[in-house]
Amino acid sequence: MSLAVIFPGQGSQAVGMGRDLAEAFPESRCVFQQVDDALGQKLSELIWNGPEDELTLTANAQPALMAVSLATLRAMEAKGFDLGASAQFVAGHSLGEYSALAAAGSLSIADAARLLRIRGDAMQQAVAPGEGAMAAILGLDHNALQAVCAEAGQGGVCQIANDNGGGQIVISGTKAAVERAMEAAQAAGAKRAIPLSVSAPFHSMLMQPAADRMQEALAEATILAPCVPLVANVLASAISDPEEIRARLVEQVTGQVRWRESMTYLADGGVDLLFEVGSGKVLAGLAKRIDARLSALSVGKPADIEPALARLG
Repeated sequence: MSLAVIFPGQGSQAVGMGRDLAEAFPESRCVFQQVDDALGQKLSELIWNGPEDELTLTANAQPALMAVSLATLRAMEAKGFDLGASAQFVAGHSLGEYSALAAAGSLSIADAARLLRIRGDAMQQAVAPGEGAMAAILGLDHNALQAVCAEAGQGGVCQIANDNGGGQIVISGTKAAVERAMEAAQAAGAKRAIPLSVSAPFHSMLMQPAADRMQEALAEATILAPCVPLVANVLASAISDPEEIRARLVEQVTGQVRWRESMTYLADGGVDLLFEVGSGKVLAGLAKRIDARLSALSVGKPADIEPALARLG
């Protein structure tokens, strides 16, 4: 059994997430306290009690999801799990990359929380409301959609933001260009083109002001070599050098989340088991559709932990 531990991104948040972990494990409670202290805010109260519209704000959702992932990991460790000894790789979807790095000891939890707050604020402020858009395109392959985006983006910005796998690719850019691409994608054979209710055009060149802000913030952050390699979103391959991690986290703000290729990289590298650690089950569902060689378990509640660890023998 060869294991990789993966961490969810935005969209997996839910009011009440992680509360049962904090009640059952002092180690998990400690994570929420560390995040609250780092942000100077009772984020844990918002995570557990809502309101949902406030939790969903990018600047809150990003550190909140990281907190729940790390609280889950600490509970797993309390039951005997050792990431460094058990896993071959870590990976995270977009903001989940920060969770992965904190899990692997590359970032402190406090620094991850502060960086994600800055990242969320910067992404929100990079583009005026209503100027950008994102859409999910279902059932069109990557190369065909790349060509659609290139054509639709003339006079605007349109690019692939997330190649999630399982026939789902998200595009991002200026509103008119994304709307042109949605029409062209369906004409080219896409099954569906679904506009996404998001606050900004993430993972597009329109996020360059946010990338510049993250370059400044990351320059001041302490980044250590992770205890296991990180499969980076923008590369779909493994890295461990702290300076390369720093550069790729900046690049990730405007770059494509190459999740489908990242999962294939893991499978090609011999990984056959994934633990999705934190809120939701999105990544486990995608993994099974991306590569039949991968078996995936979602671990986000106390009851999930022992069955998952039993899979490791």
